[in-house]
Amino acid sequence: MDKALDDIIAARPKTRRPTTTRRPTAKAQVLGSSNSPATRARAAPGAANGAKGAAAAPVAQPADKIIVSNLPPDVNELQIRELFQTTVGPLREVTLHYDSKGASKGVASVHFSRKGDGTKAYQQYNNRLIDGS
Repeated sequence: MDKALDDIIAARPKTRRPTTTRRPTAKAQVLGSSNSPATRARAAPGAANGAKGAAAAPVAQPADKIIVSNLPPDVNELQIRELFQTTVGPLREVTLHYDSKGASKGVASVHFSRKGDGTKAYQQYNNRLIDGS
């Protein structure tokens, strides 16, 4: 105890803690982490090659499923099916979501038979009023 605290600290060997590699969460694995080099390369393909200039637009995958929301409580699955079959294309399944009391939540899942019909329906009906309501 004849040394000063500063001398004891200075005399201690400098050891580094072992670093552990962090595993990405399930969400980051599915969506991609914004910190990963692969995600950054996908987001800006020109930046990965060192190119400068215009950024590339994201490539949209053709969809076969959409979620329709803000539906009036009196709309049923048959009406949704009829609308999308006549204006977009053949459907595989329509599911209207209900709460525990059996009332419509105003949300439906629409599965199309063909790939790309979901994208077509999205472009046609996104942020649009249907039937004037």
